[in-house]
Formats: sequence, C-alpha cells, structure tokens
Amino acid sequence: MTDAAETTWLTVPDLVELTGQTPSRIRRLIDDRHLLAARVDGVLKVPSVFLRDDAPVPELHGTAIVLADAGFSDAESLDWLLAEEDSLGTTPIAALRAGRKSEVRRVAQALA
Repeated sequence: MTDAAETTWLTVPDLVELTGQTPSRIRRLIDDRHLLAARVDGVLKVPSVFLRDDAPVPELHGTAIVLADAGFSDAESLDWLLAEEDSLGTTPIAALRAGRKSEVRRVAQALA
C-alpha cells in the first residue's frame, strides 16, 4: 500500500469517538462505501484523510462507486485513493479534499 506509513489509521472505536456515531453506523458507512477501510494488523481501520470535520468526505462515496463500477475491489480503491496519481499531481483523496471531484472521477473512469 502506497504511503501507508504516512497515513493515520482510525479503528472503529476511534471513529465512534470522533463522529459520535454507533459502531454499527460506522460499519454501515463502510459497507455502503461512504468510507473505505482496510484490515491493518487484523483490525479494520479507515484512513483519517477520508474524514473532514469528523464526518466522511462527501465526495468519497461517489468516487468509491465509480471505482467499484470500474472493477476495483474496496482494497484496490483504497490503495488508489492514497497513492500518488501522476495525472492529478497528488493523491486522489487529496484532490477530492481540494474540491477536484470531477477531475478525480474522470481519471477513475479512465481506469476501467
């Protein structure tokens, strides 16, 4: 996984504390791709950059759907979002957080 060492990972209990949501609601957000998670050392974790103001980055959900439609697994989508993308000049999640949703989704669709 690219940049995993630089990524702050949050567990479900961390997310419960941060967002005020229940553990089942956090799992639903992951299941519905409002958040993407990976098992790190056997524990389900979400990159902190997938949150803004203690809530999922709104643009993440639609982008995760586009990636799934392009044949990406959730793990592959997570890797792609955290990895440097040459055509964007940054990581896709950084571009999403900077308001470049259309550009990120165009690149994601081109990967299909």
